[in-house]
Amino acid sequence: MATHITGSRDEWQAARMKLLAAEKAHTRRGDELAQQRRELPWVRIDEPYRFDTEQGSASLADLFCGRSQLLVYHFMFGPDYTAGCPSCSMIADGFNGFAVHLANHDVMLWAVSRAPLARLQAYRRRLGWTFPWASSAPSDFNADFNVWFTEAQQRGGSVDYNYRREPPFTAGEGPGAKCAASCGTDQATFVRDRPGMSAFVREDGVIYHTYSAYARGVDGIWGIYPWLDHAPKGRNESGGIWWRRHDEYGAR
Repeated sequence: MATHITGSRDEWQAARMKLLAAEKAHTRRGDELAQQRRELPWVRIDEPYRFDTEQGSASLADLFCGRSQLLVYHFMFGPDYTAGCPSCSMIADGFNGFAVHLANHDVMLWAVSRAPLARLQAYRRRLGWTFPWASSAPSDFNADFNVWFTEAQQRGGSVDYNYRREPPFTAGEGPGAKCAASCGTDQATFVRDRPGMSAFVREDGVIYHTYSAYARGVDGIWGIYPWLDHAPKGRNESGGIWWRRHDEYGAR
């Protein structure tokens, strides 16, 4: 027997039309938010950030690869990890396919992490990705964009992430501990790196930071969520983190 409310096709149609009006309002509101996002003031970037890439040492300007816009996914993969964050890995599964489309629409998409380049490349080969991935190890890029914090900040309660101050870190059981273990590190080390995305534009040779989002702010670029939101049971995450790296499903 179905556990959800059931009805006739006419009842479904009436409810669907009511929902359609709400969906259209939501779409229009999303368009408005996107416009507000684009209208944020630009902040000039003068810091000479350096990155390790497959093409060698690169500047932030080099990451644009001749385009005027740059999107950076701050992938959680610290130098003490043995594997990338499983949540970031699921997000990367999504953007791996459309990075080429962005590149042909004047937008470069890069993943950036603190781990050494060789480790990033090995992990990318393991998961079959092709998007460009840079190591920010040579500079303070991750710290400056609030996706990496020191142990002293973590212990002293001076971590400012997702536009708010966090209390001192306390280790515990749960999803965070499981993710840390899957990355070959402890929970405190794991969460000193954080996920997020940042946007940049280049005009007349000057680079500007235009936008950053963190935590639930990256839900919109987590490709599986729109699909799950259309599934009968939704995201269905009451049991915590259920996903794995795509080559780990079925593993015991």
